[in-house]
Amino acid sequence: MDEHLDRIDILILRELQKDAKLTVKELAAKVNLSPSPVFERQKRLEKEGFIRKYVAVVDPIRTGNGIMVLCNVRLKHHSKEFSRQFTSVIADIDEVVECFNTSGDYDYQLKIYARSMQDYQEFVLGTLGDLDCIGSLHSIFVIGEVKNTFAVPMKLY
Repeated sequence: MDEHLDRIDILILRELQKDAKLTVKELAAKVNLSPSPVFERQKRLEKEGFIRKYVAVVDPIRTGNGIMVLCNVRLKHHSKEFSRQFTSVIADIDEVVECFNTSGDYDYQLKIYARSMQDYQEFVLGTLGDLDCIGSLHSIFVIGEVKNTFAVPMKLY
């Protein structure tokens, strides 16, 4: 646990992870505190970077993005130039929703949404295939989602 977080801070963060649209009054009731100190704590948590932003979680299937792919990428060479080239391009590609620099057999893992298998094939050939820094790709097609959460685990001590 971070030294700046007390029990109430953790409760506030837990509740906001469940529902970021809670009003200060609703949040205060959930953590058994009055609205004014909850408001101040929430603003402090935002200012100190514990809360990075508030977002709406959109259903990919409802928006036509029914194919989820985990794409493992191996660069041609381990160099700053190839790494910079890869990450700068990936950061601007909408289909890539997550990118992790990893250890092991691959250098990066991408989480990609596509509308269809054909769209993914076009993406691989037309977008990733144009990157000279990529040595190889390994695609894993997700057939079912067991758990998907954005909540960071926090224990009360």
